[in-house]
Amino acid sequence: MDKSDNAYKTIGEVARILDLKPNSKGSQSTHVIRFWETQFKQIKPKILNSNRRYYDEKTINLLKKVKFLLKDQGMTINGVKKILNNEASLELDEIADKSIRAENLKNKLLKISNKLKELKNGKKNTR
Repeated sequence: MDKSDNAYKTIGEVARILDLKPNSKGSQSTHVIRFWETQFKQIKPKILNSNRRYYDEKTINLLKKVKFLLKDQGMTINGVKKILNNEASLELDEIADKSIRAENLKNKLLKISNKLKELKNGKKNTR
């Protein structure tokens, strides 16, 4: 029987959701989540009997964001802290990032178009 999506999850379940792998020394992947708790004040699990941690959906989504920024985007902990502390700047960063991606795509399409024209003109000249 699976837990509903809005039920609290244990730290082990969250590690599996985040796809955190044990390191080469066999250390548990849950240590990463505990470390992030010490670094990011926004990560606040419910700590109940015998110091067991339980995470709600909001906290899990925050952990997903932290993992994405640290692991996939290669940001530093201080950089992620700045983003998490200033949500308005995050929205502006997302807008800027989308516009940069659009500009990069436009440039790539222009290069492809120019190459196709060169190839087409080259074939006409060889006839």
